[in-house]
Amino acid sequence: MTLKITRTCEKPEPRLCLSGELRCANVIDLRAEIGQVGQSVILDLDEVDVVDIDGIRFLNECRARGIKVVNCSPYIREWMLLERHVRRDEK
Repeated sequence: MTLKITRTCEKPEPRLCLSGELRCANVIDLRAEIGQVGQSVILDLDEVDVVDIDGIRFLNECRARGIKVVNCSPYIREWMLLERHVRRDEK
């Protein structure tokens, strides 16, 4: 399965609704979509069921840039938190 990106124009921030798998190969497409919409976007992960480490790192990068990441499954949220701690400890 691939990643489906659906753009909705909600005010005041547009929303990118993601469904499927967020893997390394999809990060480039998602990055381009965010570039078209702008930094004040919400990433809605309600229908994302599989993420790899590159997807987790990308989501953390988005959060660090002020992009809201909402409706994550508990395992994605926990993995994001764990990866932030690992990265911080490596510095």
